[in-house]
Amino acid sequence: MENEQSTNSSDHNNGNKVVHIDGMYQNWFLDYASYVILERAVPSIYDGLKPVQRRILHAMKELDDGRFNKVANIIGSTMQYHPHGDASIGDAIVHLGQKELLIETQGNWGDIRTGDSAAAPRYIEARLSKFALEVVFNPKTTDWQLSYDGRKKEPINLPVKFPLLLAQGVEGIAVGLATKIMPHNVKELIKGSIDILKGKKVNLVPDFPTGGLADCSNYNNGLKGGKVRLRARIESPDSKTLLIKEIPFTCTTSSLIDSIIKANDQGKIKIKKVIDNTAQEVEIEVQLANGQSPDVTIAALYAFTDCEVSISPNSCVIVDETPVFMGVEEILKNDTDHTVNLLEAELKIKKGELQEKILFSSLEKIFIENRIYRDIEECETWEAVLETIDTGLTPYKPSFYREITQDDIIRLTEIKIKRISKFDTFKADELLKNLLEELKEVEYNLEHIIEFAIDYFNNLLKKYGKDHERCTELTTFDTIQASKVAANNAKLYVNKKEGFIGYNLKRQDGVEEVMDCSDIDDIIVFRNTGEYVITKIGEKKFVGKNIIHAEVYVKGDERKVYNAIYLDGATGITRVKRFQVPSFTRDKEYNVTKGSPKSKVTYFTSNPNGEAEIVGVALSPNCPAKVKSFEYDFADLEIKGRSSQGNILTKYPVRRVTLKREGISTLPAIDLWYDDAVGVLNKDENGKYLGKFKDEDRLIVFYEDGEYELTNFEVTNRYEAKKVVLIEKFLPYKAISAVHYDTNNRQYYIKRFHIETSTMNKRFKFINEANASRLLLVTTQLSPDVELKYTNGRKREKTKVNLKEFVEVKGWKALGNKLPYDKVTDAKLLSADDPVDTSDERSKPDDNSNDNNNNDEGRDSLKLF
Repeated sequence: MENEQSTNSSDHNNGNKVVHIDGMYQNWFLDYASYVILERAVPSIYDGLKPVQRRILHAMKELDDGRFNKVANIIGSTMQYHPHGDASIGDAIVHLGQKELLIETQGNWGDIRTGDSAAAPRYIEARLSKFALEVVFNPKTTDWQLSYDGRKKEPINLPVKFPLLLAQGVEGIAVGLATKIMPHNVKELIKGSIDILKGKKVNLVPDFPTGGLADCSNYNNGLKGGKVRLRARIESPDSKTLLIKEIPFTCTTSSLIDSIIKANDQGKIKIKKVIDNTAQEVEIEVQLANGQSPDVTIAALYAFTDCEVSISPNSCVIVDETPVFMGVEEILKNDTDHTVNLLEAELKIKKGELQEKILFSSLEKIFIENRIYRDIEECETWEAVLETIDTGLTPYKPSFYREITQDDIIRLTEIKIKRISKFDTFKADELLKNLLEELKEVEYNLEHIIEFAIDYFNNLLKKYGKDHERCTELTTFDTIQASKVAANNAKLYVNKKEGFIGYNLKRQDGVEEVMDCSDIDDIIVFRNTGEYVITKIGEKKFVGKNIIHAEVYVKGDERKVYNAIYLDGATGITRVKRFQVPSFTRDKEYNVTKGSPKSKVTYFTSNPNGEAEIVGVALSPNCPAKVKSFEYDFADLEIKGRSSQGNILTKYPVRRVTLKREGISTLPAIDLWYDDAVGVLNKDENGKYLGKFKDEDRLIVFYEDGEYELTNFEVTNRYEAKKVVLIEKFLPYKAISAVHYDTNNRQYYIKRFHIETSTMNKRFKFINEANASRLLLVTTQLSPDVELKYTNGRKREKTKVNLKEFVEVKGWKALGNKLPYDKVTDAKLLSADDPVDTSDERSKPDDNSNDNNNNDEGRDSLKLF
């Protein structure tokens, strides 16, 4: 009480009331926050629009006469409803127009792909689209409110009969609250609404107008915590050029080019030039530096530039004037239910209108046919007229759906004599019949409102679906390790004696060049005392003196094996070990030895593929050992973890260890799969199994344009998935069988050949190089059966062919044997794939082998069975 009294006394000074600022601030802030959330930033779930968008569409509907209006005029009309000035309205109109759904545009409206802004409002025009006119407006089902100045009426929500919010997407930032809803495909939304009405489950994923590739595996139904990864579509027309055809949403061609140039300046990628050829379609040309792999550069572009971006959704909408976080599937269900309610309301309104038309048509018919209009001729007062008409209608009143009111009677008195004189009973009966049938149909639709709503959505799909095909291709992305695709923009140097490493060491005595590297690599360093450390590369870094080995470290490399011989300082025993370092803690020191003082590494090698060499061991001449020199084969030693102490090599002092013979890999072959959805190799059992691979193995890739290519099997390889028709382990003994069309001879051929080239990562064309030549089928099956579909005059026929029996193996440039058909429409492989070869065989003779490089058009007949 004392505090309250003191406060009250302090609130009055000379009779003036004092208002505390903290109370004012609290109230004003809450009012402001509520206003921004409800009136500016977050859309309503009922029509999917922010207030400014709703007011723009309402103003455009009032102006609509079928012709385009100047945007400046639309802005002026909208200002009658929106109190925030012309700039905000103009920006909102441009954003709506660029979505190409509700507004048809004319003039320069800018480009979301290039970031170009629209022309001034006085130069551009707009009108409502047919889609908007059909699904957005209906004054009979609209709830109205007064505008901000009380002079006009504006809709509280527009009666949108479509999930507009999800189709357009939205982004807004309010006070302590934000929303980010991705745009979705119109066709998929309509189909999703139909599925919901049929009781099926839906799975919605975004679709972006800029195209590109999208990985929505972590979309999380559009709620906070989810993530959508977007990539540009990159093509490689040749080994020196990349073309970016589609860009990620939220990026522009300018920002994308800037990010590429920045990555090149930082040495992450190596390119010669970037050219923006964008016109009607996006095309950014990236010219590669000499010796740069297109596949690795593509991966590097995804890793270091805006060719790959991530977007985090945060689906928030206004429901009953309250912000609610709601998943996109729940939003779609709410919008679908809302559409059903609106359709039901429209049907009820239509039913009432039809009932009124039927009522008055019936009253008119009774009034004229029963000549009630003559009975009123003798009436002297208005009341008597009304009473006479009412008396004449009395026998018929029970048949009407409602009571006859005085207004109905007055309306009958307003019928003109001309209409009465020309009244046609037959036409009146036909009209009444049509109205009754229409009413019956409306009542049926009301009883079967779900089926009616499904028909409504199907009609939308039929009318507008073809104009809204999916732009973004759905796929899954592999995670690109930046260190694996970064361009080698530096050289790693080491001063073994002084203990320095880095890419900026001065060339002087004791400094050696180790290997190419990038400035984001990790380096592993071994010292002769047994300690080793993994550290981030730098310009010049001290890592300890007496270095015996340093190299770039690749995390998770399952093939890298280190072979070591060391002296244990505690026991004087020399031990030998083979170990791997698959993981690490950066800058933490590990030890090859047991860690005893005076321990020393006497022999060390780093083997990229688990090679095991043979070494010569010479013991001290003064030791009591009978055999003072012997060989040791590392292949006899098991590969263990880095903390293992190793096996005893000898208990006697060792004078020296020398290399006798280089080793071969002792690691097992690795299993590989090819994921044709993303065009990458993997060990995770995703996609087609390719077999077991050892160091000397290769892959053969066949492309739809009739080319083949030999590649290694590095998991960092990337292939153009859409252009690859066949990829598998290369087995030289297998003959390649192909059905192709030769444009020079205008004939179809079957050919079989062996791969005679050995150049890696170079494409060779094995069919005619003319543009019209095409490959119909290629296989490496030993005895493939193929079904050929062809035209014989006007008839479409098919036959089966065994390719091995039809043509012998010839040179890879031979045409092969001609098919006796003018047009082969399809070639389909019938025989099952040969078992995946997991053996270590390098060549098997083919009993049809016949190296003949001459063109042989051979037999015209087929082996039929």
